[in-house]
Amino acid sequence: MPSLVYRKPGQQDFQTVELHKAATTLGSGVDNDIRVRDPEIEEEHAVIHFDGTSFTVKSVERRCELIVNGKSTRKHTLAHGDELRMGRTLFNFHLVSLPSRSSAQAPAANPERLAAERLQGLVAFSEKLLRQVELPDLLAALMDSVIELSTADKGFLILVEGENFVVKVARNLHQQYLEDAVAQLSDSIIAKVIRTRKPLIVSDALHDKEFNGSRSVVNLNLCSVMCVPLLDRGSLIGVLYVGNDNVANLFTQQHLDTLTIFAAQASLLLANALLVNHLKMDNATLHRRIDEMKFGEIIGASDAMKEIFRKVKLVASTPVSVLIQGETGTGKELIARELHNRSDRANGPFITINCGAIPENLLESELFGHVRGAFTGATATKPGRFHLAHKGTIFLDELGEMPLNLQVKLLRVLQEKVVTRVGDTKSESVDIRVVAATNKTLEREVKEGRFREDLFYRLNVVTLTLPPLRDRDDDVLMIAQYLLHKYAQEFGVGHKSLGGDAMIAIRKYGWPGNIRQLENRIKKAVILADRAVLTPLDLDLQPEDLEEVMNLADAKEAFQRRYINEILARNNGNRTKTAKDLGVDPRTIFRHLEKEKDFEEEA
Repeated sequence: MPSLVYRKPGQQDFQTVELHKAATTLGSGVDNDIRVRDPEIEEEHAVIHFDGTSFTVKSVERRCELIVNGKSTRKHTLAHGDELRMGRTLFNFHLVSLPSRSSAQAPAANPERLAAERLQGLVAFSEKLLRQVELPDLLAALMDSVIELSTADKGFLILVEGENFVVKVARNLHQQYLEDAVAQLSDSIIAKVIRTRKPLIVSDALHDKEFNGSRSVVNLNLCSVMCVPLLDRGSLIGVLYVGNDNVANLFTQQHLDTLTIFAAQASLLLANALLVNHLKMDNATLHRRIDEMKFGEIIGASDAMKEIFRKVKLVASTPVSVLIQGETGTGKELIARELHNRSDRANGPFITINCGAIPENLLESELFGHVRGAFTGATATKPGRFHLAHKGTIFLDELGEMPLNLQVKLLRVLQEKVVTRVGDTKSESVDIRVVAATNKTLEREVKEGRFREDLFYRLNVVTLTLPPLRDRDDDVLMIAQYLLHKYAQEFGVGHKSLGGDAMIAIRKYGWPGNIRQLENRIKKAVILADRAVLTPLDLDLQPEDLEEVMNLADAKEAFQRRYINEILARNNGNRTKTAKDLGVDPRTIFRHLEKEKDFEEEA
């Protein structure tokens, strides 16, 4: 088992810590996996990552000094015997466990060097396996190394698959695959190792009291056999089985000890390789499904999103203004970009401005530009966003936040296609398409005098109402898996996946911040989680955060309310058309709108 050996400042005893986690933290703080009370070590000093093939040590921040083999570094891929120094503390990295030593022995003492030399073959084996990336190559390399170090004639790797044990590799000492693998194995020997989970050696099988009566031993005319379990944190993942057919080359206890150490190291690498292989297969399937669900940069397969995509295809090639409505974080800008990319303006600029993020006294200048001397600080003539969007598309995000006085000027731009800079008297023509977005209900804003009615109708030629994430069926899972794969690659943390409980929690949570909130939770989990399979807690999803199950009556009412609103939006608020589409009396729609009004007033 890979490990770190170190001695704390002022102490005589050496300590050994096995490295079995994907990320092992080192520092003086109490939350670290390896805590060292060294005044020169930061609270969070370094982390050792294991990606399934190699161990890499990295300092947390630039000020966290890390010296490897006498050289200062911030990141280093560890090899057997490497010396790490942090502060006044010296660490030694070992790929395989070494014999226990007395407290008086230092990491570099002669007895340890002799022990390391005796285990040179095991180190070579580990390094050979670490060079293998693909699972089939790793399994073949594993078996060849086992045969070589155990001086066996043949070897077999048997792995657990569900409730069965399957021979995955069968090789001989000439590194050739054996065709009749199953026929050359002793069922009784394998069965005992699986049952006891302990290494087993049968030095002379035909004369062994326990196994000489076994039909498989007699039929195979076995001479010498060793079989050891492969364990991953107590769980059996398979067995290594080697045999010799020559009575002149019988296995000894020393062979078994070597093979047992072998198996401990192989189990760690093999478990990670199997997990990575499984995640790769999952990711391949995920990519195929995402490609089928993608609309440009948008992922969605729910009926509500398919209807949005249909409208975008129809509207994109036209010059009409589009108003995109939806809660914060639903992807309004992505839809705007898709409208631009599918239009005949795709080669022109796509300019974005958030009307709610710029102070009112600066917004006019940002939108329409200014001339030199127009106001204090205007030292040069500057074009506005409308000028920059010439021959392209301008996206006005959070339009509901625009002050009334600027709404008048925006209306003139839309009607006359001309822009007047702040401080100027002449107008300039612009060729633009306007796409606007808001998370407010503009009809209500108009009624309450905060938004101009003429501007609303000018913009509201086509309305796209994006559904919240909670109403998009299984889209939330596909988006979560896509983001998980994306950020795992971007941050270089290896393969990660969602556990079953995490997927259930994601579906049950309401996601008030929609896709933006989901993206932030996924980013955090990718960076901080020290496991490959994420849990609800990694996503900050507590049981009390998840939505309770509605009774059927309430669920029906909630669905009916959402569905009527969706059809109303599709019909641009036309009540008669909505009643006809739904096959109900128009009074039903009027009563629904009255309830909606009461609901909004209470909110």
